Amino acid sequence: MLRKIRIALSAAAFATVTLLFLDFTGTAHRWLGWMAKIQFLPALMALNIGVIAGLVLLTLVFGRVYCSVICPLGVMQDIFGYFGKKAKKNRYSYSRPLNWLRYAMLAVLAIAIAAGVGAVVSLLGPYSAYGRMAQTLLQPVWMWCNNLMAAMAERVDSYAFYTVDVWMKGGITLAVASVTLIVLAILSWRNGRTYCNTICPVGTVLGFLSRFSLLRPVIDTSKCNGCGLCARNCKAACINSREHRIDYSRCVACMDCIGKCHKNAISYTVRRRPATDSGETAAPSDGARRSFLAVTAVTAATAVASAAGKTVDGGLAAITAKQAPRRRTPIVPPGAVSLDNLTERCTACQLCVAACPNGVLRPSTDLARLMKPESSYERGYCRPECTRCSEVCPAGAIRPISRADKSSTRIGHAVWVKANCVPLTDGVECGNCARHCPSGAILMVASDAANPESVKIPVVNTERCIGCGACENLCPASPFSAIYVEGNERHSLI
Repeated sequence: MLRKIRIALSAAAFATVTLLFLDFTGTAHRWLGWMAKIQFLPALMALNIGVIAGLVLLTLVFGRVYCSVICPLGVMQDIFGYFGKKAKKNRYSYSRPLNWLRYAMLAVLAIAIAAGVGAVVSLLGPYSAYGRMAQTLLQPVWMWCNNLMAAMAERVDSYAFYTVDVWMKGGITLAVASVTLIVLAILSWRNGRTYCNTICPVGTVLGFLSRFSLLRPVIDTSKCNGCGLCARNCKAACINSREHRIDYSRCVACMDCIGKCHKNAISYTVRRRPATDSGETAAPSDGARRSFLAVTAVTAATAVASAAGKTVDGGLAAITAKQAPRRRTPIVPPGAVSLDNLTERCTACQLCVAACPNGVLRPSTDLARLMKPESSYERGYCRPECTRCSEVCPAGAIRPISRADKSSTRIGHAVWVKANCVPLTDGVECGNCARHCPSGAILMVASDAANPESVKIPVVNTERCIGCGACENLCPASPFSAIYVEGNERHSLI
């Protein structure tokens, strides 16, 4: 029964998180967005103390149920492991923990947070790894199916569906997501939870806490006949059936061992003392415990210090063949506060990229901000009434912002490129940029001050410009617009 409950809960959580990355209408985020905010690493980066305390308490009571129920990457590994089990039953076996590798990866994460190397944090985070796979590999398929349904509905005069653009948002992200999927699929197919118990720093932290959990699987030596069936079905490779011991730092409380034991020798029950009577592993050495606590303290302290230093300053036709200009400063969305804040806090889960309805956000290819979101306006512009990215971000990299505040937040400023401007190159009237500027920051003036009848060209009031990109996106010049947006390193209010 416990195993069935665990499977039902994990299936619901996995489907919910996946839907957050697939949904492009915003409906799922309105009701289910909290599922992204209870993921461990994003909550840590956002300093969401309530969520962190809740997950710690959950682990101290029930063991590593976060890894088997809430974490989408963990559930995905279980899916691959399930199909691997179909190919070969009873294929697992006990293996000694690679504690040196586990703590080394945790130390790497702590150093990366302290040094502000966001790319390392992005690669090691389990939620972010799954998010990239869902956004890059699954969302296009979801959109293609939606477009097929829209075409079929249109034939019967129904508009219950609408077509959306499907495009590759980042080649590097696609490559990283594909490699991650292949590696995890192979590891999970062959060895179950190898990644969780050797590489994942979240698994290491929760594994340390789960040593002291109140409830846990316990082997009753009076009933056990030593058949080893529990160990051969333990995807965490943490059951030593010969010595009747379970390594609780690696146990993910999947309950598979309980279901496989024909003698009812394993039960999920309250922790008992002494350890030799309950089948527990020996407590960690003082040295290992001190090392873990030191690394965890550094990780938490650097995250707190990083957050403490952040303050807040104040139906058109598509234009095709646009190319992004070479920007000196990247543009990050309103609510990010500054380029540094987004770089340090973002875990590159791609949820904001998946949720952006205007085709503005895409993963960065810059090594310093690899796979983290930045704005570009070839396919759309950042509409003042849209606050979707700030609503879905679970890590505090893009903070919630109201529509009124967004309309007055300067994320960049427009720059006019004389050589590309249509009135000067073709001698025709345009003014598209001025007509569509939502903040009235662009004024059309005569190109020849001595001749009021000369063709008019745009003049940008950078103090009023909010950097939304409407001018860049709607400029008819191609492939490069005659007006483009340079990002502001720190956002400010008009």
